Amino acid sequence: MSTSTAATPTRRLASLAAAADYVGVHPRTIRRRIAAGDLTAYHFGPRLLRVDLNELEAALHRLPTAGRDDAA
Repeated sequence: MSTSTAATPTRRLASLAAAADYVGVHPRTIRRRIAAGDLTAYHFGPRLLRVDLNELEAALHRLPTAGRDDAA
């Protein structure tokens, strides 16, 4: 029997306000991204919503700058 040694990334759940503060936007922006389907929201109890900071970071896109030839 083999066991998987691949590490699964752990979720870093944060409130909408904390997530918004983390990336420097208004909480309404986080709500809009959830409504648009760009971010997944998780219910924590009947009213509280949380987002995964790893997913939030992955949603950020780097803008290319003039004079750089690296396409990341």
